[in-house]
Amino acid sequence: MTYLYLKAFHIFFVVAWFAGLFYLPRIFVNLAMAEHPAEYDRLLLMMHKLYRFMTPLGVLALALGLWLMFGYGVSGGWLHAKLALVAGLVLYHGVCGRFCQAFAARRNTRSHTWFRVFNELPVLVLLAVVILVVVKPF
Repeated sequence: MTYLYLKAFHIFFVVAWFAGLFYLPRIFVNLAMAEHPAEYDRLLLMMHKLYRFMTPLGVLALALGLWLMFGYGVSGGWLHAKLALVAGLVLYHGVCGRFCQAFAARRNTRSHTWFRVFNELPVLVLLAVVILVVVKPF
């Protein structure tokens, strides 16, 4: 019974973390396009608040995932692939933090088009992770 609650909370925190991973780069797109200082400042505030909110969600998703893996012996080749993708998401999250710092310092050099492409990466990772977890192809 505890396993099912852990699994449910893990899924909840993964979904919440992904919401942030999907939306934060959209704010980057708007920041890269912002022409007025007031608009830029408003978007900066949104960016900072979202990053501060989504970081603990990611930590909880990771902690619960590790608890499930080590506490209940989840294993398999699919899990190794999933863990590699999760490591990539953690890196992506960190890169988003660096972009937050660059925008706050008004040092961004990337275009809104670049951020539109950057925004698609977690979508592809999510698709791959869902397929790995549900299908367990190896």
